[in-house]
Amino acid sequence: MSTALITGASAGIGASYARRLAARGYDLVLVARSTDKLETLAGDLRSSFSVEVEVLTADLTDPAQLGAVADRLRSGAAIDLLINNAGDSLPGTFATAKPDGLQWLIQLNVTAPTLLASAAVAGMIERGNGGIVNIGSVVGLVPEYFNGIYSATKSYILTFSQGLAAEVGPKGIYVQAVLPAATRTAIWDRSGVDVATLQNVMEVDDLVDAALVGFDRREGVTIPPLADAALWNAFEAARHALPASFANAVPAERYRINV
Repeated sequence: MSTALITGASAGIGASYARRLAARGYDLVLVARSTDKLETLAGDLRSSFSVEVEVLTADLTDPAQLGAVADRLRSGAAIDLLINNAGDSLPGTFATAKPDGLQWLIQLNVTAPTLLASAAVAGMIERGNGGIVNIGSVVGLVPEYFNGIYSATKSYILTFSQGLAAEVGPKGIYVQAVLPAATRTAIWDRSGVDVATLQNVMEVDDLVDAALVGFDRREGVTIPPLADAALWNAFEAARHALPASFANAVPAERYRINV
C-alpha cells in the first residue's frame, strides 16, 4: 500500500486528487488550513474506499507549521507520493501589491513546495522509488498573460520540477509538473477575477483525471488543455538546442560594438 501526502487538500484540485488516489488504493495524508473540511473529506474517503487517512492542519505560509509538515515527510511513516498542490494568487498588479503580500505568495507558491520536496526526497532516494507532483500553471510559460508575480512563481515550479527530475530521476524518483490553464477553483475569488467572465474553464475533476493519465505515462510535464502536443515538443526541442550555443568565450557577434 502506497501513501500520498497532498497539500491544499481541503477543496478543489487537492480534494480531487485525494478522491482519485484513494480510489487507486492510496493511504493519504491531507494537509490544509481548514481542519473541519479536512475531517469531512477524510471521513468520506475512509468510508468510501477503506483507506487510511491522516489529517494534518497547517498553514504553509507559517514557517513553524510548514516545518511540521516537513517533519512528517522526513520522520513519519513513509510517504511514497507528494502532491505539491497548495498555492494562491494576489489581486491587482505588481505595482499595487504590498511587500508583505508578495512575501506571503512566495512563501506559499515557491518556498513551501521546495522545502516539502526537500523533506520528501531523501527517504524516496533511500527506498529507491517515489513520486513528486508539482502543480504549476501555463502562465509560467506565458507570463505576459497574468499580472503580478503569480506567473513567476509558477515558472519556478516548472523549472524546479525539470531540474529535480534530472537530478533524482536516475535514482528512481519520478517528478511531474502539471500545468493547468483556467480551472474552476476558488483561486479566482481570491485573485479578484470573476470566473464567470472567463471562457474555456476546465472542471477540476477533468484536470486531475488528465494529470493522472500523464502521471501513469510518466510525463515530465503534463499540460491538460494542450491539444497539439507537437507545440510543446517543438518548444522543448528548441530549449534543448540552446546549450550548445552558450559555450562561447566571447560575446556573440551581434553584441560587439565595432561590428
